[in-house]
Amino acid sequence: MAHDPPIHRPETAPAPSKRPARSSRGATSEGESTPVAASVKRCLSCNRKVGLTGFRCRCGDLFCGQHWYSDTHDCSFDYKAAGREEISKANPVVRASKIIKI
Repeated sequence: MAHDPPIHRPETAPAPSKRPARSSRGATSEGESTPVAASVKRCLSCNRKVGLTGFRCRCGDLFCGQHWYSDTHDCSFDYKAAGREEISKANPVVRASKIIKI
């Protein structure tokens, strides 16, 4: 049984951490204070915690089950124009070629 030579692997420096170092009070090494808890998902209208049950509206905001309807949160999305555009894409204009009369 022959002994294989060792594989040469170049030494690399450890990858830098993406998160800045934190002190025991939640402040970063630059002196900025950041919240320790992760960002909490909340309804834009009533500020209720929604967690996994939040609804993202077409306007791009996050809402609870009561405020996700467009009429309850003053939605800025134009549903009428979006409907017109969708109908026009689904139903192209069909025009017959001119018929030559004899």
